[in-house]
Amino acid sequence: MSFEESWPTAIEERTSNVERPSSDRSGFDPNTGIYHSLLQLGDNFQIPSRNDLDTCKYVLSQFPHPDHAESRVALIDSATNYQVTYAQLDRSIRALASGLYHGLGVRKGDVVFVLSPNLILYPTICLAVFSIGAILSPANPINTQSEIAKQILDSGAKLVISAPEELHKVTKTGVPTLLTTRISNEDSLSIEELIESCDPAEFPQVQINQSDIAAVLYSSGTTGISKGVILTHSNFIAIMILLKWSVYATSSQNDVFLCFIPMFHIYGLAFFGLGLFSAGITTVLMQRFDLQAMLDAIQAYKVNNLPAVPPVILGLVKHVSKLRCDLSSLRRVGSGAAPLSKELTEEFREMFPWVELRQGYGLTESCGAATFFVSDEQAKAHPGSCGRLIPTFNAMVVDISTGFALSPRKEGEIWIKSPTIMKGYLQNEEATAAMLDSDGWLKTGDLGYFDEDGFLYIVDRIKELIKHNGYQVAPAELEAILLNHPQVIDAAVIPLEDEESGQIPMAYVVRAAGSELTEEQILQFVANQVAPYKKVRRVAFISAIPKSAAGKILRKELVSHSQLQKISKM
Repeated sequence: MSFEESWPTAIEERTSNVERPSSDRSGFDPNTGIYHSLLQLGDNFQIPSRNDLDTCKYVLSQFPHPDHAESRVALIDSATNYQVTYAQLDRSIRALASGLYHGLGVRKGDVVFVLSPNLILYPTICLAVFSIGAILSPANPINTQSEIAKQILDSGAKLVISAPEELHKVTKTGVPTLLTTRISNEDSLSIEELIESCDPAEFPQVQINQSDIAAVLYSSGTTGISKGVILTHSNFIAIMILLKWSVYATSSQNDVFLCFIPMFHIYGLAFFGLGLFSAGITTVLMQRFDLQAMLDAIQAYKVNNLPAVPPVILGLVKHVSKLRCDLSSLRRVGSGAAPLSKELTEEFREMFPWVELRQGYGLTESCGAATFFVSDEQAKAHPGSCGRLIPTFNAMVVDISTGFALSPRKEGEIWIKSPTIMKGYLQNEEATAAMLDSDGWLKTGDLGYFDEDGFLYIVDRIKELIKHNGYQVAPAELEAILLNHPQVIDAAVIPLEDEESGQIPMAYVVRAAGSELTEEQILQFVANQVAPYKKVRRVAFISAIPKSAAGKILRKELVSHSQLQKISKM
C-alpha cells in the first residue's frame, strides 16, 4: 500500500470517531460517577500492546514508505527555507543515536538535558535520545542561570545539549556539554558534527520497554515550586496515536502546520517534536514567536493549521488588520495552554470567518491532552467550552468539600485518567501522592463541569498557579524571593487579569517599619532572579497579608481587593 493510499480517506475511516451509543449524551455513568469519552479511535489507531516498544521505534515505524520518504518534506526552517525530508530525518536520528551511544557513552537511564530554542534538529535530538533509552529533560532557554542549574541538579543530568548562546548558563555545572550547532571559535563538539561523523547503520539496539522513563519535563503542578514530571514511552506512544487520530479526523494529507510553540513545552514536544511525524505531515518551524514573521510564514508556505495560545490569537485580532498579509490558506487554529475567553473567540470568528477555531485542554501531567473539538460546528455551539474527552480518556468531577462524584452541570475538581497520564513527580513522593490517587486518577486542580452533551467547561483554577502568556508561574516561588528582601516582612502573589497576557503576577507586600521601599525596587529585585515570564508586574503595599487560622494566605480577598482598586481607578 502506498503512502497516499494509507491515509484514511474512505468514509468509514473518516467517521471512525463517531459517538458511542449512550443513554446519556454526556457520557456520564451514574453508577460509577465517571464520564467516558463519546469518541472512539477506530481499528487503525489502537495503542500497541507489545511492551518492547519505545517512542523512537514507534515514530520511525510510522514514517512514509521509503519510496516516498525521500521526497516527503518533514520540516522547513521558516528563516532559511532549509528543508528536511522524512528520509533525511530518519538518517539523522540514527546517526545521532549512534554518536551518543558509541561515541559519547550515553546509556539507558542517563538524563540528557536540552537547553535550546526551537531548531530544525530539535526533533532529531529528542528521538535519538529516546532511541537509546536515555531520558530527555528539556528546559526553557529564557530561564536564569540559577534556575537552569537547579533543574540540571534535580534531574541528575549526565549530558547537556545547549544552544551556543545559552552555553554560559551551564558551564559552571561541570556537566559535559554538546552544542546544538557548530561554532568555529568553540572547542565543544556539536550535534551537527556528531551526525556528520557517525554511521546511521550503527544505530544501537537497546532493549527498551514502554514502561521505561522517556522524559522528565518540569512543571509547577498544582502547588509549590517546579517539579519534574515523569513521562514514560507508553505515555508518549499513547499521545502520538491520539494526535495522529485527531489530525486524520480534521485535516488532509497535504496540510502544512506552523510551529512556533516551544518544543521544551509538552504542547510543542508532543505535537511538533513527535506527533505530526506519525502522520506524515509537513511542519514549518519558527525558532521563536514573532507576529509579523508568523504572518509571513503563513503566507509564504500556505500554512493551513496553526496550533496557538490565547496571546497569539489576541495578537491576530488586534494587529493583523494593520499588517500586510494573506491568510487565505489558513483553515484551522487551535488554542491551548491557557483558557480562551468567549469574547476573544467571538472577535476572532468575526474577523476570520473562514477559519475554524477550536480550544483544547490538557496538562503536562497528561502529555498535554484531555479534551478536544472534532468539528468547528461543535465549537461554535458550545462557546466557552474546551471540547469533549478524547478517546482513552475518562473523567470525574469531584465535589471539593465531600469528595463525591458529580453529575452534569455541577462544578467540582476535574479528575482525569488515561494511558497518557504521568508516572509521577521525580523524587517527590509527597507531591505525587497529592496529584495521583491509588487508582491512577490525576487531580488537575481545575474547577469545572461537563454539560449534558459531554462538553467540558473550566470555570476557575483551584490550584494557585498564574497563567502568563501560556506559562505557569508559581506564586510560592515569587513569595519566597520577596521574603528574602531585608525590607519585606510578608508578601503574597496573586493573578491579576490582563487582556494581552491572560494574567500577570501581582505582589502584595508588607514593608518593614520605617522602610521606604518602592514598587520599582521590588520589581527589579524579583526580575534579577527569575525568567522574564515570571516577573512581578504590579506591586501594592499593605499593612498585613490576610490569612486563615491555619496560616494559609487568603488569596481570594487579595484578588477582590485588586479588582476593587482597578474599578476605582476607572
